[in-house]
Amino acid sequence: MITVKRMISAAAILAMFTGAAASAELALDGSVVSSGADSVRAPFGGIVEDVKLRAGDLVSVGDPVASIVTSKVYAPQDGIVGSVCAQEGDSAEGIMKRYGAVLYIEPTNRYIVQASTEKAYNSSDTRYVHIGEKLYLSCTQDGSHRGTARVTKIEPADEAGITKYTLEVTGGDFYIGETVGAFRSSDYASTSRLGRGTVAQAEAIAVEGAGSILKLHVAPGDSVERGQLLFETVEGTLDGLYAGESTIPSDLSGIVASVDVQNGASVTKDANLITVYPFDQLQVEAQVNVLDLGAIHEGDAVEIEFDLDPDSLRRYEGVVESISYLSSGEGSQKYYSAYISFAADEHVRLGMPAIVYLKDGAEDEAETVTE
Repeated sequence: MITVKRMISAAAILAMFTGAAASAELALDGSVVSSGADSVRAPFGGIVEDVKLRAGDLVSVGDPVASIVTSKVYAPQDGIVGSVCAQEGDSAEGIMKRYGAVLYIEPTNRYIVQASTEKAYNSSDTRYVHIGEKLYLSCTQDGSHRGTARVTKIEPADEAGITKYTLEVTGGDFYIGETVGAFRSSDYASTSRLGRGTVAQAEAIAVEGAGSILKLHVAPGDSVERGQLLFETVEGTLDGLYAGESTIPSDLSGIVASVDVQNGASVTKDANLITVYPFDQLQVEAQVNVLDLGAIHEGDAVEIEFDLDPDSLRRYEGVVESISYLSSGEGSQKYYSAYISFAADEHVRLGMPAIVYLKDGAEDEAETVTE
């Protein structure tokens, strides 16, 4: 049993007694349409992954639409973050032009030694130094400062056969400017001496990037390990220093009209990700017979009825926004489209059939009709 309210006016009662063809309530057939569509756009460029939606899905503001792959920059070695020159949203290239790097890492090993084979023991073995080789250091003054080091750089030998090389101090206490000998043997045997050098402060490591900085993962003073994520960048410019996550949320609520990207696609900033029929742009398009045009006007209040459930009817308040000047059909069967706005919700679907009720201007009384 479905209960429907019908409104019968005094004029309609009189018409029934006189046999005139009149009705107290004009009912129009219609269906749900959209007056327009909007797009959720990529705020930055990159490779799309993890597309979340399909055409026909409901989407609300804040729902994830897709993710865009970022370029990730990792720590080249252990150390302490000395300074971060950029903020989220900055252009990495602009920051590097101004400060030389996006951020700097102070190495865990604070000292280096600039050495050469000039004072090496005179043998064929001590004339050759190898990258990555572990050496033992001892100060030349009294041998009280000792430690370990690793060869990190070797320059070509000069005309005299002298080779310059750089050591990273991995253990021991030294002071800046101190002269130390470098040995292959842990017992500091003179026959294993590879030369001498001067202790200097290790330079901060400049970390560079490309694109716009989406997310910083470290701050000054943080300890980092080699391979740790430092920051993420994306293609293009982030307007207004926009920064956020790589997952793009919807800024619209409505029905997904189309998904405009696929996983693995490359997009630029402002590219369409999805097209949406927003709830606030859903309307009912109702068909008005040419003979009923005088009974309906722009601005009229109406009720829209959807048979959404076999046990109940759902009605929405609406307003006639416009009536088309183009018709379909012929003769007395010509029809004009009336477009009616209403507050749609998740129960309303595109194409859903509807009945639009237009009240006459008379005082009406409600009666219940059981079908």
